[in-house]
Amino acid sequence: MNIFRLAALTSVLCFCLSCDSTTLYKAYEDIDEGQWFLDKKYTFSFEVNDTTQQYNLYYLIRNGQQYPYYNLYINREMTGPDGPWMTPRLDEVYLSDEKTGKPLGSGLGDLFDHKIIFMRKYQFPKTGTYTLTFSQAMRQNPLPFVLGIGLSVEKVESEQP
Repeated sequence: MNIFRLAALTSVLCFCLSCDSTTLYKAYEDIDEGQWFLDKKYTFSFEVNDTTQQYNLYYLIRNGQQYPYYNLYINREMTGPDGPWMTPRLDEVYLSDEKTGKPLGSGLGDLFDHKIIFMRKYQFPKTGTYTLTFSQAMRQNPLPFVLGIGLSVEKVESEQP
């Protein structure tokens, strides 16, 4: 079984096991042959019905151990019910320790999954459909051994006294 087939099987299994009542939205897309091209964008849309609820938003990233860098630059564009709701942003996320090279995500063999928060305790301003679009912004094209990208939007649990 090759690495890409194993990655697809693992992503389906993780998706099925990880849904719970605090998750508003969770989606994941495999990257063809683990080669993320500069012009390839991944888009995720979800519905917000409660503007009083706070949410944490996470990047979901899967990479192979052979990924040649410790970090990944991701362009993030966001639109809401009335069009763009935030300025496009470039985020740097860390996939391994810069000095030791030790992967920071959870691993299965030579595959590593990362759940990296990029918005904490965010309240959406309006109800409606929100869309986030991700693209890579590294200097290498295509970027090898990035096997998948996704988004998780999770309700912030209220703190109990």
